[in-house]
Amino acid sequence: MERPSSAATTIDGKAIDAVLFDLDGVLTPTAEIHERAWKSMFDDFLAARAPGEAWEPFGADDYLAYVDGKRRVDGVRSFITSRGIELPEGTVDDEPGHDTVNALGNAKNAAFQTVLRRDGIAPYPGSVRLLDTLEQRRVPVGVVSSSRNAVEVLDAAGLTDRFVVVVDGNVAGARKLPGKPAPDTFLAAADELGVAAERTAVVEDAISGVAAGHAGGFALTVGVDRGAGHEALLGHGADLVVDDLAELDELLSTGDDR
Repeated sequence: MERPSSAATTIDGKAIDAVLFDLDGVLTPTAEIHERAWKSMFDDFLAARAPGEAWEPFGADDYLAYVDGKRRVDGVRSFITSRGIELPEGTVDDEPGHDTVNALGNAKNAAFQTVLRRDGIAPYPGSVRLLDTLEQRRVPVGVVSSSRNAVEVLDAAGLTDRFVVVVDGNVAGARKLPGKPAPDTFLAAADELGVAAERTAVVEDAISGVAAGHAGGFALTVGVDRGAGHEALLGHGADLVVDDLAELDELLSTGDDR
């Protein structure tokens, strides 16, 4: 399959047998909740380490550079390393707190779940439109997310029944699959769908995610620009970048039906 440029006008639907979606920022605006939860957790952590002293809060640039798209513990480790901080790893059973990498990750997760359960989440309309088109064309779809909350988010958004396969942070942990930007979670989902990577499209909003799609040799890696920037997504492996998945639906709808 010839890879389209960022200015592509059509996508050959016959060359794609399945589509794998990231969740946060692609199907649902949960990235906003995640970013607020990360900021709350990290700002509390940084303030506790420097009582009465000046410190730099966690910002949007930190989220995109160190956290976005990564497994929770990888995001914690990446950010604290950027601030010259070292902590023991701890274990996944650590209580939410500031003493270990896992404790920080669990504190972030607690903050995220509080907001999700209180406010709920609605999917992006353009993403639902694309899912409708793929369902009409009988194209199987899966979710590949670094989050351990993926199933809960899908339930809250009313999307659970849309997906045949969900490979999330829990599945990756149980199978010991490395997280994005490694392609292993996407490859595992394609394998579960019974589709070759070279016949599968990946849809991602994170730099680490498009890098994973590129590394996996997938037929098409689509970047959705929710803040990372077109050039950054293209530079890390996206073949095509859109601002909303309604645009991708329009590109697919111009192709031949299956």
